[in-house]
Amino acid sequence: MKFRPLHDRVLVERVVSDAKTKGGIIIPDTAQEKPMEGKVIAVGAGNRDEAGKLVPLDVKKGDKVLFGKWSGTEVKVDGKEQLIMKESDILGIIE
Repeated sequence: MKFRPLHDRVLVERVVSDAKTKGGIIIPDTAQEKPMEGKVIAVGAGNRDEAGKLVPLDVKKGDKVLFGKWSGTEVKVDGKEQLIMKESDILGIIE
């Protein structure tokens, strides 16, 4: 299924973090926090400014981003859990 977010929304897939600490202790899934890092899967066309001109988004497909802990809405697309959020919920792009 193809999915294209509207306006200034972005579809993000969380990046799975390691389930082991530096000391070698394995952390069970129930004790792990959800990662605040993800990969951009799809982006909308952008928002319109006061003059009606389309302003494109700064993020693009494939970018690795950092977002807030409670950002976005969880959805399932093609059986994968992903997040839909506004571009303003993204804190930055990891390079």
